[in-house]
Amino acid sequence: MELSKVTLEIFSKLEQKWLSHCTKEGNSKKTRILSIDGGGTTAIVAGAALLRLEDQIRHHTSDPHAHIADFFDVVAGTGIGAVLAAMITASDSFGRPLYTAREAVNLITDRNSDLYKLKTAGIFRRRRRFSSRSMDTVLKEVFTRKDDGKLLTLKDTCKPLLVPCFDLKSSAPFVFSRADACESPSFDFELWKVCRATSATPSCFKPFPLESVDGKKSCSAVDGGLVMNNPTAAAVTHVLHNKRDFPAVNGVEDLLVLSIGNGSSSAKARENHEPSVIDIVLDGVSETIDQMLGNAFCWNRSDYVRIQAFGLGSEGTVTEEVVEEKSEVLKERALESLPFGGKRLLTETNGNRIDSFVQRLVATGKPTPLSSPRKNSAVNPLVNGR
Repeated sequence: MELSKVTLEIFSKLEQKWLSHCTKEGNSKKTRILSIDGGGTTAIVAGAALLRLEDQIRHHTSDPHAHIADFFDVVAGTGIGAVLAAMITASDSFGRPLYTAREAVNLITDRNSDLYKLKTAGIFRRRRRFSSRSMDTVLKEVFTRKDDGKLLTLKDTCKPLLVPCFDLKSSAPFVFSRADACESPSFDFELWKVCRATSATPSCFKPFPLESVDGKKSCSAVDGGLVMNNPTAAAVTHVLHNKRDFPAVNGVEDLLVLSIGNGSSSAKARENHEPSVIDIVLDGVSETIDQMLGNAFCWNRSDYVRIQAFGLGSEGTVTEEVVEEKSEVLKERALESLPFGGKRLLTETNGNRIDSFVQRLVATGKPTPLSSPRKNSAVNPLVNGR
């Protein structure tokens, strides 16, 4: 009897060591995805999360020049989230990120009144819209390299980038993808146009017409948030089916995902402001995707982390109070989607969850090598999708 107990203890310890070894091996092979929601104009939640993410990466690596793009294999974004995603992945002349997260967030804050310049429309000049010309000007400046004056395209990114919109011509969602841009110039678009397309909310902007760099592909785009406000599912699907770039990925167990929200319209309701139909759609899309991914990662929940703030809305102009709210986002206790419905309030705050995620992120090993397709002329054909 005693021998059986000793044998059981030995095998238990061996099993624990084996599982620990497998976990370390699994972590080192995981493909890392960063996704940033659309919604609103201020990017309070996304801005706060990205600043914390970058600061923690630099702290844990002891590298003051580390970039978020160094530690992720794919970045996706919608609306204002796409602007941030494109900025932190856009590459300079040497293939390094053109902007740090802090530079990107500060630019969104400082130029917010130009990005979303209010104007009146309609017969009685009462309809609230934003100036297309003003946003175009800012985005062109942001995505023009200062050293050579080049307008950057999807291929000028140091990591794969995914940005959705809805194409009125085909009446279907369209995802701008660096993988597609590498395959054909007919799917390569200027970055400022990509961001402009995914930000064209119907109630605020007219549909945005755009063409690929060779003029062979065109679409009439409206806000990608209408169909993919939370682009995490699109990013996961992209990785699972893109065997050219991610041959080792066979399922969600091979992924490490950080999904960042952008606030909830429920805060507006609490402030006695009726949320618009667009707000309800954006929230509904984001929460549905979060629930689906919660189900997909139910057996390895630490591999999927969702950062969202339900205590503040996503609209309004950037004021001193709004800037201060960024710190409050990180103090809010996190909510986690439960399998098959419902949420639970965690003891961890959003800031705590980012800190824990970064520890896993850094533990996966050295930063993945940055690569821009501009450096490689030969492009292999895609297999099983983008």
